Amino acid sequence: MRIISGKYKGRRLVAPKNLPVRPTTDMSKESLFNILNNHFHFANLRVLDLFAGTGNISYEFGSRGCEDLTCVDANYSCIQYIKKTAQELDLNITPIKSDVFPFLERHRGSYDVIFADPPYDMAEKDFHRLVELIFAQDLLDEQGVLVVEHSKHTPMKHLDYFAYDKNYGASVFSFFEYPEIEEKEA
Repeated sequence: MRIISGKYKGRRLVAPKNLPVRPTTDMSKESLFNILNNHFHFANLRVLDLFAGTGNISYEFGSRGCEDLTCVDANYSCIQYIKKTAQELDLNITPIKSDVFPFLERHRGSYDVIFADPPYDMAEKDFHRLVELIFAQDLLDEQGVLVVEHSKHTPMKHLDYFAYDKNYGASVFSFFEYPEIEEKEA
């Protein structure tokens, strides 16, 4: 995997082969960050990376100046790799070893960007539960965005707060946001 832009642009990272991960492709990641770059100033973001795996997405945020990153993954080896890499790159990443659903149920905090990359074979009902739980727990800032990476075979458009999606081959990024509230004229 490679960091696309920012301070560590072009840096290649090699994760151990035994990690149970499917990293987001460079092409998809570059497209995602082009979209996010049009909406956010990265230095001020609070980012939550769920099902973080290698930490690929968090390193990209960190390379672009984001200083408040939290990674959650249930796999001990993934968390150890994220800790090691964050230290090597001098990135402010807080790795948390936890199953994502109990973490979301008990966690208090608000984030500008929440990125979730669950296993593509996760049950469809759990993809839906993930989105519902994030909004029910008020984990997303009013102006924030939740991005869920999933297979093109997992329907997400019918869920509350769905805004739009972008397809990249077999992968889809679904974006969820609070609806804009129009101010009443005085």
